[in-house]
Amino acid sequence: MDPHDGDDARLLAATAAGDRAAFATFYRRHLPAVVGALLRETRDRELSGDLAAEVFAAALLGAGRYKADYPSALPWLCGIARHKVSESRRRGQAETSARLRLGIPREPLEDGDLARVDDLASQAGSVLELVDQLPAAQRQALEARVIDERDYGEIASSLGTSEAAVRQNVKRALAWLRTRTSEENR
Repeated sequence: MDPHDGDDARLLAATAAGDRAAFATFYRRHLPAVVGALLRETRDRELSGDLAAEVFAAALLGAGRYKADYPSALPWLCGIARHKVSESRRRGQAETSARLRLGIPREPLEDGDLARVDDLASQAGSVLELVDQLPAAQRQALEARVIDERDYGEIASSLGTSEAAVRQNVKRALAWLRTRTSEENR
């Protein structure tokens, strides 16, 4: 078994220890979803490409601080992405601090690069479309718990429901998504 086929926590721990191949595996695994989420949020291919570079640079810098709350680090990456989008909107330009700390220059995106952004976004699109198909209560609970990383009590309070109802909605949403994505991969 390839040591880089492990779960995200193991890949990020190896990355923090200096294993570049582990980060490359992590990057390839999550790039389509991150680009898709960024493109969906910004509606700008070039900005999405710039922000994706910044998200993964921040992930590389923060690999040693990652806490494995879920089998996948995608919620963590989406949190970083949302922060980068927010900062970019506030500043009126793409956030660049993590890339600059690593000494990675901004490379202008050419037509082929922009086509790759579209391709990556389309790979992630089916999961995002499935999330949009969830009943409202399940979608809200899932996004609040998995993407926003809020605790169940806080979510219940903001939605005006019980923690048990939030837990059940998250559980049902994840089960439904798991079933649908496995059907698509057949």
